[in-house]
Amino acid sequence: MTTIFDAPEEFAATALAGFAALHGRFVRLVKGGVVRSTSVPEGKVAVIVGGGSGHYPAFAGYVGPGLADAAVAGDVFASPSTAAVARVCRKAHRGGGILLGFGNYAGDVLNFGVAAERLRAEGIDVRIVAVTDDVASAPAETVAKRRGVAGDLVVFKIAGAAAEAGLSLDEVERLARHANARTVSFGVAFDGCTLPGSAGPLFTVPRGKMALGLGIHGEPGISEETIVSASDLAALLTQKLLPERPNDARKVGAILNGLGATKYEELFVLWTAISARLEQAGLEIVAPEAGEFVTSLDMQGCSLTLIFLDDELERYWTAACDTPVLRRGAAIATTSATDILVDEDGLATYPPADAEGQRGGACIARIFAEISVLLHEAEEELGRIDARAGDGDHGQGMARGAAAALEAAKAASTAGAGTASVLAAAGDAWADRAGGTSGAIWGLLLRSWSSALSDDGAVDGRAVVKGARQALDSVMRLGGAKIGDKTLVDAFSPFVDALEKSFAESGSLATAWAHAASVSKLATDATTQLTPKLGRARPLAERSLGHPDAGAVSLAMIAGRVATLLT
Repeated sequence: MTTIFDAPEEFAATALAGFAALHGRFVRLVKGGVVRSTSVPEGKVAVIVGGGSGHYPAFAGYVGPGLADAAVAGDVFASPSTAAVARVCRKAHRGGGILLGFGNYAGDVLNFGVAAERLRAEGIDVRIVAVTDDVASAPAETVAKRRGVAGDLVVFKIAGAAAEAGLSLDEVERLARHANARTVSFGVAFDGCTLPGSAGPLFTVPRGKMALGLGIHGEPGISEETIVSASDLAALLTQKLLPERPNDARKVGAILNGLGATKYEELFVLWTAISARLEQAGLEIVAPEAGEFVTSLDMQGCSLTLIFLDDELERYWTAACDTPVLRRGAAIATTSATDILVDEDGLATYPPADAEGQRGGACIARIFAEISVLLHEAEEELGRIDARAGDGDHGQGMARGAAAALEAAKAASTAGAGTASVLAAAGDAWADRAGGTSGAIWGLLLRSWSSALSDDGAVDGRAVVKGARQALDSVMRLGGAKIGDKTLVDAFSPFVDALEKSFAESGSLATAWAHAASVSKLATDATTQLTPKLGRARPLAERSLGHPDAGAVSLAMIAGRVATLLT
């Protein structure tokens, strides 16, 4: 049970502030993350990592000479927002380009991906590496669908060492991808984890059993077996990983990782059996580590990560580094950073809007007031739906995002902003506060929709319909989802199709929206017969059969509520 906190919703931010205060030798606190507190040479490639909180020492604990230059931190088990990723990247960039590293989760892929697009538009060369080491989450034939777990540290360590050595961005990216391709992990849990403020764990394991192939965001294992001895557990873990050994691999790096509530002594006992197994397989073990490196709050369990080394990877795996969680080799000479980090978030300014545009902006703000109330009331229900095969945070994220969007829309409208600017401000606030996959999707959806609108003149129904199509196209392009994947797209795509067709026939936005909302609800109901093909729910797909997708449900709910406001 996670028991020490004040306001649960501030747990992640408060923990990050405390970490930064304790580890000022390594990091400086910035909004949404930390950057190195030591000087970094101009022209050096910036290795920037991140993901949700709740996994300490991932990711802030990796920041320091020889490893990461900065880390972005989302809320507990939720991806950092696009704005947070971009903000931290700007502060850490030193002119040599940026390598963004994160675990392969839908929210991270979307938020880091959109942030990379924004930074590239600003002239910064950004490369992305999503870590895919978890063998339990997909077979070897579909490696790109695997989750990133404790292999994050391995890949980031090698990329960070390469960047510290002065290699180019092309080389740092190549080495990170090479390391990722030769890194595999598998984990087991003996008990689940509890989110701050929650009454119980996200999942439970029957007494005397262990869950195999768990996820680090509270996702249950893919199967359960009787707890075995350390020797038998070592056999299980190594047997899951050694079949993926490349033919040329004679050496291996290893991380035996505790998930948050497993004693170090237990890991040491287990390591004796694991090391014997690896040596029996003819592998020389190089610079192994045992301890907590990627945790899941208070989850009891462990994971084994192997990187099958070649001469090039071994050089960077064993290279010196100095961070709160990992220290190797001779000390890297550093001096304290002298630049001043200025918070770039000032008072928002908006393009001028005429009277009709301002009335449209006020209307958008009133709509978000209704949406915020709706999602607050539905928070628990949406969480229950999401928990069928996910981590149960969808309702919380949607409610939090809608509340932030409302405040931003009200502020923009009060400042005299027009329709397009108010909607864009709401979208950015939603993404920044909600975090996670849903936050990224709704931020992208609303921002893309706003680009079809204007700050002058009355709201044009044709522009609204055009914006819906632009929003759908953006979500599908950057999120990668398509019809049948059991996501928000299964409700949104039929909504947009029906909206376009009905508006073309009736010429009435209210009539077309009401029809499209009803179509969206029917499409949402149909997701009960689908299994998820994307996101955290995919490895537990069968558990979601018979239940609708939470993202589709929330979209249909919002569409239905907006329909009542347009009549």
